[in-house]
Amino acid sequence: MSSQPKIVDLFSGCGGFGLGAKLAGFNVVVAVDIDETLQSAYKRNFPNTNVVNGDLSKLDGNDWKLLLAGQEIDGVIGGPPCQGYSRMGKGDVNDPRRSLLRYFFNTVNIISPKFFVMENVEGLLDEKNSDELYGAIKLADPKYVVLDPFIVDASKYGAPTKRKRVVVIGYDPKRISSIEAREILSIGKMSVTVKDAIYDLSEPISQDKDADNFGWSKYRAIKKVSDYALKMRSLPPSGLGWNDAIDYLKKGKCSGNYDTKHLPEISERYGSIIPGQTDPVSRSKRLSWNGLCPTLRAGTGADKGSHQAVRPIHPSKSRVITVREAARLQGFPDWFCFHNTKWHSFRMIGNSVSPFVSESILGVIHKKLSSKQVTQKEAA
Repeated sequence: MSSQPKIVDLFSGCGGFGLGAKLAGFNVVVAVDIDETLQSAYKRNFPNTNVVNGDLSKLDGNDWKLLLAGQEIDGVIGGPPCQGYSRMGKGDVNDPRRSLLRYFFNTVNIISPKFFVMENVEGLLDEKNSDELYGAIKLADPKYVVLDPFIVDASKYGAPTKRKRVVVIGYDPKRISSIEAREILSIGKMSVTVKDAIYDLSEPISQDKDADNFGWSKYRAIKKVSDYALKMRSLPPSGLGWNDAIDYLKKGKCSGNYDTKHLPEISERYGSIIPGQTDPVSRSKRLSWNGLCPTLRAGTGADKGSHQAVRPIHPSKSRVITVREAARLQGFPDWFCFHNTKWHSFRMIGNSVSPFVSESILGVIHKKLSSKQVTQKEAA
């Protein structure tokens, strides 16, 4: 059994938050999500995690006792569905998914970890939503010190995307050293551009008739590969990754390279858009090689009309970006596989926390756990 501190991942989706936790030195023991399709990537990329398809609002203390089997949990992480609070969508105050904020904190109380981290969209701090956020925070057991919610931007943590999120952190001061928001906000990473992120990737390939194929393709042959791209090409740490993806990566191939078919008039229109500007019809923004990617959106599942999200336009090609390009821009490594359809893959990426953000936040917290253990040993 791993000696690493243990994490439970709620509303886990495909695993962006969980991946950051793993890279920061945690062991994700249980991951829960209600959407089996989104969660399929978690099973594929986290082979040693107990991935549970279930409704968090219906899991009680007895259920968690069975799931955890006596394990002491160090941390709970999660990003409750954000559509009810989003500035991009309707932001419907009657959206039933808004109630899931409360179930996050209720579950924290059941599991009683040393700390918790919740993330959500920036709109959660808007006037029409903030009362619901602070009301949910009040449900947390009084033993937790809860930091004032603060906003992080993925581009400040090494990801080539301008993606802002609200973060709420709570900790039990008796079991972990104190945590301050400034320690996370002061983290500075080198700025990464769209070019750094995707310039070495394959041109899109035609959709394979094999429904189980994931769009494997070789990297482009270029003279200089950026440090960021080299990092994305690296093999996963032990215990992570799908064997098929690892084998392909060793051969210089990665998944997610299928093309999107555009009508000639759409391709022509996309080609006329200046980098950094937005297509007036589709509202797709054309990326700039030296800029950042805007927030990638998820679209909706079949239960909400199966709407595809607006996808950015490639900086120099008359097309939208591929799944792998989106993954690179969000901060997912090339060994990470999503889904064999573009629609679900973009849903996974758009719904996820950038692994760069979660690794940075949880890296700070991991040190706090370690320092507390040292202090307790010295006191003994």
